[in-house]
Amino acid sequence: MEEKMKCAMVPVTAYQQNCSVLLCEETGQAAVVDPGGDIDRIEAALEQLGGKLSVILLTHGHMDHCAAADTLRQKYGVQIIGPHKDDAFWIDKLPEWCQMSGFPHAEAFTPDRWLDDGESVSFGNQQLAVSHCPGHTPGHVVFFHEPSKLAIVGDVLFQGSIGRTDFPRGDYDTLITSIREKLWPLGDDVTFIPGHGPTSTFGEERQTNPFVADSRYG
Repeated sequence: MEEKMKCAMVPVTAYQQNCSVLLCEETGQAAVVDPGGDIDRIEAALEQLGGKLSVILLTHGHMDHCAAADTLRQKYGVQIIGPHKDDAFWIDKLPEWCQMSGFPHAEAFTPDRWLDDGESVSFGNQQLAVSHCPGHTPGHVVFFHEPSKLAIVGDVLFQGSIGRTDFPRGDYDTLITSIREKLWPLGDDVTFIPGHGPTSTFGEERQTNPFVADSRYG
């Protein structure tokens, strides 16, 4: 099966958060995942890919992943989908978190649709499977494009590390369970785009990641 999907990683904000721009090559429709800021950079990637924005997807409610989502929604007249509703308290407090962190101001907003484990989202002819992966935040979700073996995992997993669990309603054991029970079954050959830093594969992390390697858990 041909992939028919292109992907561009666009680091945005002072946090260098990996915003993903996904293009359905058959239809020209595009999805933007985790637009935390720097809308001009996101729009440049859309233009370079030749895509028309059709949906905004969110992995979780932290400001560096979602602060520009509502601005893009209003500008392009598209929907915001995700994350899981358990992250509503993060999005509701966006103005406070931005102010406390010296981050550009963002208003609170409500996504057009919350996501649950096992659902899917689509743009053009492309479909992404949704896994609810709490631990970093309670409502964190992961998007998986099976034809291209590509997962967008937000701040659940990084090359050689895992997401922080010291934020409100974060939990270390829950995060480890999410990674091992929701991500690993997708396949060792899956490449993942983390919320920050370089891509890796699940197989590589199962071998070398000190937090979640198979050798640690037997």
